[in-house]
Amino acid sequence: MKTSEKNSNEKKISILINEIIDMGVSDKKILHAIKKVPRDLFVRKENLNEAYENYPLPIGFGQTISQPYTVAFMIEQLELKQGEKVLEIGTGSGYNASIMAKIVEPNGKILSVEILSDLIEFAKQNLKKAGIKNVHVIHGDGSVGYSDEAPYDKIIVTAGCPEIPNPIIEQLKEEGIIVAPVESLFGQEMIKLIKHKDSLAIKKLGNFSFVPLKGKKGYR
Repeated sequence: MKTSEKNSNEKKISILINEIIDMGVSDKKILHAIKKVPRDLFVRKENLNEAYENYPLPIGFGQTISQPYTVAFMIEQLELKQGEKVLEIGTGSGYNASIMAKIVEPNGKILSVEILSDLIEFAKQNLKKAGIKNVHVIHGDGSVGYSDEAPYDKIIVTAGCPEIPNPIIEQLKEEGIIVAPVESLFGQEMIKLIKHKDSLAIKKLGNFSFVPLKGKKGYR
């Protein structure tokens, strides 16, 4: 990368981070991760000039890379800690997983499930270019979770759900957190679910817009 291009990206990242802060995200670990993970490595070539704009971008096959603020907001609600094992439903281009990976490293890891085979190689290539080694991309139906590595400390769903699928809740540890956009009367509402021993605590976090969750427990 040319020095002028690098300086331009650094300026764009700084502006983006300030905008995310102004929108209410304050977790320094997340802001640091956004600074360290180049979003331009996770978008299509035709969208490179928009890589650091604060809005979603198409990545092909009817999917998008989420708005940076939305990524930061959801991850902040997860309350991630170093060393945690996280399940992500919907890998997309791999950007969201990369931000989380930076927060849980060096001993934590992200298991990211993607149902669209066309996106698997794209995400893996992006992760490799970004030098992210603690994200494991799995081709499968994320609407039923990924039982092979359960239970998880935290789970994030990056697609709109009819409801939070029971298999995913079952794969969450006690006192673990799920963050997911769920169908509501007015589109989709972000839900934060905390799994206690004998109950589920649910907090509503406002309206968002995501592509629909595909799979057995999603929208077929």
